[in-house]
Amino acid sequence: MKKAFGFGALVLAATLALSGCAAGTDNGVDQSKVDTAAAALLPDTYKTNGINVGSDIPYAPMEMFDENNNPIGFDVDLANAIGEKLGVKIIYQKQAFDTLIPSLQSNTHDIAMSSLSDTLERQEVLDFVDYFNGGASLLIAKGNPEGISAVADLCGKTLAVQKATWEVDLATAASDECVSTGQKAIEVLQLPGDVDAQNAVLAGNAVAYLGDSQVVAYAAKLAGDGNNFELAVDPENPNGYEAGLIGIGVLKANSDLTAAIQKAVQSLMDDGTYAKLLKKWNLESFGIESATLNGTK
Repeated sequence: MKKAFGFGALVLAATLALSGCAAGTDNGVDQSKVDTAAAALLPDTYKTNGINVGSDIPYAPMEMFDENNNPIGFDVDLANAIGEKLGVKIIYQKQAFDTLIPSLQSNTHDIAMSSLSDTLERQEVLDFVDYFNGGASLLIAKGNPEGISAVADLCGKTLAVQKATWEVDLATAASDECVSTGQKAIEVLQLPGDVDAQNAVLAGNAVAYLGDSQVVAYAAKLAGDGNNFELAVDPENPNGYEAGLIGIGVLKANSDLTAAIQKAVQSLMDDGTYAKLLKKWNLESFGIESATLNGTK
């Protein structure tokens, strides 16, 4: 699950809007799909301007671009479904992950949806509407030429991670464990994005990529028609390392927006839409039963 936040300067990225317009709509959204209880909680400014979503793209299958350079993925579908429940348009924008908090603080984005792990540290800045459960897994070259089955097998080897993610901390801790047992440290190769980390393994510059379980599973299945990678399944951690909640991040000051989104996500869970989206993206094993607020305790 993404990710450890940085607090660097805001870097704006290209904008792509998804408005979900249909015939007979009001304000660009089909009002027949609105959950009136959820919509009643939403401040008027969002009803006028829509909800602007910042997301680090690509991070398949959560968010990526299609052949027409439009954002797609589970997070994108869920965001649009939230917009339908609230009766507002959703504007989905590419934003570098480590600048997401500054983008919220500068009002560039209203919410962040980017496989954000709900952690106690992040709860100091954000409130999380939880909608997913995930951990970290190892992506390795097809055939497992290095014989990797667990993080403990990486001592003295190079491990790729995406920069500014929580996996950096996990990799560092694993490296420290190697050293404490008299083995060589793990060389942690921090790269800008998910695709960069995959390419490092493909090129032989790293023996494995430690990333969010749902993301590396997707890469193992589809990259090179399934011929490039496989997952290293740790028998002691078959569901990934340190599984935990993932949520929609909202600044604490915007509590009314948070309440509306929480109500909308719960409505999607209750009416079966959420389950259908999980199935669409082959993510059923990562679903949760309720849209908790700051569920990590």
